[in-house]
Amino acid sequence: MSTDRAQVAPTDGAVEDAPDARRLRWILITVSMALMAVIASVSGLNVAQTEIAVDLETSQSTVLWIINIYTLSLSALLLPLGAIGDRLGRRPMLIAGLGIFGAASVVASLAPSAEVMLTARVAGGVGAAIIMPVTLAVITSTFPEDQRGKAIGVWTGVAGGGGILGMFLAALLVDIADWRWLFTLPIVLVVVALAMTMVTVPNSRERPAHTFDSVGALVSVVAVSGLVFVLQEGPERGWTEPETLAVLAVGLIATAGFVLWELRRRDASLLDIRLFRERGLSGGSITLLVVFGVQSGTFVVLFPFFQAVLDWSALLSAAALMPMAAAMMAASGLAPRLTSRITPGRTMTAGIALTGAGLALMATTVSVEHGYLSILPGIVVMGVGMGLAMVPSTEAITRSLPREKQGVASALNDVTREFGTALGIAMLGAILTAGYRQAIDERFTGVPDETADTAREGIATAVQASGGAGPQAQYLLDAARESYIEGWQQSMWVGVAVMGVLAVYTALRGPRHTAPRADGHDVDGRK
Repeated sequence: MSTDRAQVAPTDGAVEDAPDARRLRWILITVSMALMAVIASVSGLNVAQTEIAVDLETSQSTVLWIINIYTLSLSALLLPLGAIGDRLGRRPMLIAGLGIFGAASVVASLAPSAEVMLTARVAGGVGAAIIMPVTLAVITSTFPEDQRGKAIGVWTGVAGGGGILGMFLAALLVDIADWRWLFTLPIVLVVVALAMTMVTVPNSRERPAHTFDSVGALVSVVAVSGLVFVLQEGPERGWTEPETLAVLAVGLIATAGFVLWELRRRDASLLDIRLFRERGLSGGSITLLVVFGVQSGTFVVLFPFFQAVLDWSALLSAAALMPMAAAMMAASGLAPRLTSRITPGRTMTAGIALTGAGLALMATTVSVEHGYLSILPGIVVMGVGMGLAMVPSTEAITRSLPREKQGVASALNDVTREFGTALGIAMLGAILTAGYRQAIDERFTGVPDETADTAREGIATAVQASGGAGPQAQYLLDAARESYIEGWQQSMWVGVAVMGVLAVYTALRGPRHTAPRADGHDVDGRK
């Protein structure tokens, strides 16, 4: 058998030759398109919040729910649906997920009310929770060993850079057409991916020796829902509000219950918690959590800088992030070759160090006077670092679970990313806000209390308030922008410190090797 062919087990129990090199390329294109549709829908609506609120005649808080409910349902269902995909077959699950997601996107594009939009977004999250783990599981269960790293690099590049590209295209559509056209890209991608799945994607599934862990699945849904809800809603509702604390308690209790239940189930568990003792699973998960958290938190910092400090449009702001996406995707393609030469742990450490260096560059060089050029080098360096860190982390996670559990491995990878995203936005956003308010309080002298209170709420409201500040308008505007830069620098330095700690951890505890041993275990001891 040639080196670009392997064997996969189809659903009927027979053994068939895996796809040849040409078909493998089409499989990779297919799952990348499906993944891109999901990723683009995560960030796309952010650029059209005002237009949605006006068109659907609803409040800003409802619009935020329309955006967040998609991520919430996606995150909560990843683990159980990933496990179901392993059992029922990855090809039929991908077809089902694309069908549900595509239908939900069509309904959302035509939604006459906020209630219909919310329902469509929940359904879209369900479809996305089916698609995301299956796309990576198809790669890990289909591609032969010598090609798997490159394929995961492409998948990771799409997962990391696809959100930026989707945001740019969304801003472009809002700028030249209408917010409802935001769903055009996901719908087109789904239709093409669905047709290609029928032709190119082979099937593979687990032959379960035990019944499905329904209790673990339900408890995981409660745990993830509770924790993600708190991270999303805490900044808006208040971290100490009774509702926030109650949901946090439910999420933490469910998480503890999930761990105890899975430890008890042993071989019949949804997720073997003991595997987190291994370098690959623990190191890969922690790295993805932190790197995606820093990336998402940085976006929270960057967009107000572009739009309120530099006075750029949403389209130009999204375009300004394209160098980061390009650097990330290029580094994702380079990472597998680097990993094979210097080990996954060292590649992850190098990527983490570069990400921290990018944050430090932005914190050091950012200025109102020099604008975008003052942060461009930091954006590019950060993109390279994230690409190098994410690919070996993703591969380490998928290698830590057996081949028949790749849906669960992929789902765990995706859940980690979603948690990191929510955590990074909450943490760096809070640091930025606190730093901004402290800095602007020190600059207010002789500003009317009402105007000052409005300006303290954030840079966007400060810019708006300056319009009615009369002769003090320019002073208020300059104070708000300089204060934002100070808040920016504080959040960036916190990010640098976090990446420094992570770099030390991965240097000491990161996965050492990826090549399998002759006895069927990898060199870190995984079977």
